Amino acid sequence: MRPFITVMLAMALTPFAVAPAARAQGGADAAIYLVSYIDVVPAAKAQAATLLRQLATVSRKEPGVMGFDVLQRTDPSHQFVMLEAWKDQQALDAHVAGAPSKQFREKLAAHLISPVDERLCIATLIGPVPLSGSGTVHVVTHVDVPGNSRDQAYAALKDLAEASRKDRGNLRFDVVHQKNRTNHFTVMELWADQRSDDAHELAAHTREFRNVLTPITGALYDQRWYKAL
Repeated sequence: MRPFITVMLAMALTPFAVAPAARAQGGADAAIYLVSYIDVVPAAKAQAATLLRQLATVSRKEPGVMGFDVLQRTDPSHQFVMLEAWKDQQALDAHVAGAPSKQFREKLAAHLISPVDERLCIATLIGPVPLSGSGTVHVVTHVDVPGNSRDQAYAALKDLAEASRKDRGNLRFDVVHQKNRTNHFTVMELWADQRSDDAHELAAHTREFRNVLTPITGALYDQRWYKAL
């Protein structure tokens, strides 16, 4: 099983909105991103998947939604992640306060191994591609570096994002960072097929990124593969 920190999936999701031209850290972008990791008991994975699909169907129709992806890890398959994008904090707050979101959390609670790990993020490097889109492989990576290495990590992520968006089969390569821990990044990728992602993993720019990151990383590189629900 590959190291921890990239999240992939294997089905298609319908695009919801197109992001503006690439945005970098420090901009005036009001968009807010929520990455939520969900761990349920293995016997309840089917129930959890159903609840997630139901929530996604409703949430994709709400005002201010820019993207709402729900993914199931390929192995172990009782782990899930939600990738949400909202136009601003107000839109996210309205979603969280809404009846569908509350009902989802109430029903999910009985199946959880641990509390939902929610990471509120803002844009670091968002490309001019759909925030959600159809493809076969999604990858989400958490990059954690010490605070004094943030600028170095940002520069390496910027180089990686710009090169990766030119790779064959890349449909999305976005980076966000946590609002309360700006040295914690999440990389979200979408690839047309497994072959494209495999080629990217072995590309020179990906290897160079890992060469730069490894000496400064603050945690184990967490790489995960998922399928879309």
